Amino acid sequence: MSTSLNASRAVWLHIGAGSFHRAHQAWYLHRLIAKGDTRWSVALANIRDDATPLLDALAEQNGQYVLETVTPQGERQYETITSIRKVIPWDNELAALMAEGARPETRVISFTVTEGGYYLDNQFNLDQGNGDIQADLLGGCRTIYGTIAQLLEYRKQLNGDPVTLLNCDNLRHNGERFRHGLMQFLQLRQEKALIGWIESHTRCPNTMVDRITPRPSPDVAQRVAQATGFQDRAPVMGEAFIQWVIEDDFIAGRPALEEVGVELVESVLQYEEAKIRILNASHSCIAWAGTLIGQSFIHESTGTPAICQLAYDYVTQDVIPSLTPSPLDLVAYRDVVLERFSNPHIRDTNQRVAADGFSKIPGFITPTLQECYQRGQVPAATAMLPALFFVFMQRWHQHNLPYDYQDGILDAAAVHQMFNSADPVAVFAADEKLFSTLAHSAPFAQLLRQSIDKVNHWLTQ
Repeated sequence: MSTSLNASRAVWLHIGAGSFHRAHQAWYLHRLIAKGDTRWSVALANIRDDATPLLDALAEQNGQYVLETVTPQGERQYETITSIRKVIPWDNELAALMAEGARPETRVISFTVTEGGYYLDNQFNLDQGNGDIQADLLGGCRTIYGTIAQLLEYRKQLNGDPVTLLNCDNLRHNGERFRHGLMQFLQLRQEKALIGWIESHTRCPNTMVDRITPRPSPDVAQRVAQATGFQDRAPVMGEAFIQWVIEDDFIAGRPALEEVGVELVESVLQYEEAKIRILNASHSCIAWAGTLIGQSFIHESTGTPAICQLAYDYVTQDVIPSLTPSPLDLVAYRDVVLERFSNPHIRDTNQRVAADGFSKIPGFITPTLQECYQRGQVPAATAMLPALFFVFMQRWHQHNLPYDYQDGILDAAAVHQMFNSADPVAVFAADEKLFSTLAHSAPFAQLLRQSIDKVNHWLTQ
């Protein structure tokens, strides 16, 4: 795909003002600017008003902020990120966001969404019963679908220029599944003209993104001030490791991202499968297990031999055979991931990583369970992950977690009902949204029951 542009300046609009974008995509575009390629800059916006203080702080700093990165050995580096050249203020109608998205200079619109924020069922179809989706079907902008639909309709009316829609998150096949969900959303709204325009004027490449980025704690700003002299009101920190793999399918030009280490490929499938199953699923396993024994941080839980062994066995016994053959060195990737989790300087919390389990089990874990059975293997190591989540949610049901559990698709009433039932494990194992076809498998239900017993035995030791 050509990187050429018809205009001398182009805008990369990002929706989602959280830490990850500013530690990841904005860093790559900053590095491109630092190399002398100033053709692209970032405009930053948010759908909800919860990021208004951050956006205000960034606006006062002309979009600039300091990124702190740290290695597992404790080596810290500080870099002032300069790629965000426009901070879009939030308003109730998202009018400023819509106007920016409709400008012909805006050639890429990217977004970072949690797994639950795509509102997809276990068949990856739009969950039409969700309240936010229902509100957006009536014209709202609570979700990425309602927002993008309104933005693209406005763009179509004003100029009709093509634009690339780019997911920057952990959903498997994220571009394809977002596009499918968006089209279903528009079909429900009977937006035939807009559907036709999107089909001919947009692309949705799949991507894989990676950099552990915890929520910034107050001491980040203190270290930034000490190291740089800058009293930064919007600093961000992350690990030194970073990776971005994108399918090279842009419709309106793109930055020369390959010049700053981004991998532009024909297919991200093998990259994303390795990352989602080895990194993301193991991360959740460690967070759930660590929380159950009273730990607060990922590094201390990874440093607990029994917990690290759970993650190691899951990857070694079940995931690597599922992903072999692979162009990637999966054994080396496993070891690097566990080393990254052990970084004591990141201080990533179990609370952050434990979130959204009801999306992570079907997205990150169930495919490995299914593939093990398909090749005649009992997925004993993988079954420990949903078992940990079951006991974790049992603690939630009992109001006995040390923090507020955050989950975009949590049906609190249904979970309480499950644990109040005569056989909560049977109800859990039979949940099609979590376990797809395995929800009808007696051997899987038995394995899950045995795994939950193992977790409870471990907790009593």
